[in-house]
Amino acid sequence: MAGLVIANWKMHGSLALIAEFSQQWRGLPQLSKVDVVLCPPAPYLGAVSEAFEGLLLGAQNCAEQVEGAFTGEVASQMLAELGCHYIIIGHSERRSLHGETDAQVAIKARLAAAEGLHPVVCVGEALEQREAGEQDEVVSEQLLGSLAHVPCDRLVVAYEPIWAIGTGHTATPGQAEAMHGLIRRRLQEHYGAAGAGIPIIYGGSVKPENAGVLFGCDNIDGALVGGASLDAKSFWQIASAASAGRA
Repeated sequence: MAGLVIANWKMHGSLALIAEFSQQWRGLPQLSKVDVVLCPPAPYLGAVSEAFEGLLLGAQNCAEQVEGAFTGEVASQMLAELGCHYIIIGHSERRSLHGETDAQVAIKARLAAAEGLHPVVCVGEALEQREAGEQDEVVSEQLLGSLAHVPCDRLVVAYEPIWAIGTGHTATPGQAEAMHGLIRRRLQEHYGAAGAGIPIIYGGSVKPENAGVLFGCDNIDGALVGGASLDAKSFWQIASAASAGRA
């Protein structure tokens, strides 16, 4: 299985950033054994698609409807037509700021999979849940609720402890590996033998300095990268560490 590194630009970016990033990226060595995905804000999907070769395009969200009078929403089939391969679904910011439920995440994941896209379903616990020792129960419940009737053949799961997103705090390799191992067991219970092949990636203040250690863990198949993905060199270093981890 190749490594998987996804850039989540969130609500950052500009045409100038895309031009600068792509110029810098072309000057860096090509990578193998890793799939690299860029998920810019929706208005820049076309510009990113045109600016890069060898990178995969992804979106940060999709609607839970196929079409209709839903002003401001973007359907998964529209994203597929634009050349997207991946869609981040159920990110903690969507869950907390927009009140997305596990049931809504599952609907979106099913729609994305139906369009031949890879749904990247995000799960993770809050700091108070971690401190109370509830992380295993919280993540297990969130995971299974978010995967109701979701096929596994294109599925990716991203573990993002909420307390580590954008805070500079990263789960220790032991914490991350333990949770990824739990998620792997839950996926195998849910999907049977096929659950062993579902990529599980880690997100939460991933940067070049900690990427190599994280990717050295048996159950960490890649990363969902936030702030560090806005800098071409930093993002390349993370992707390079993922490539080395698949050797």
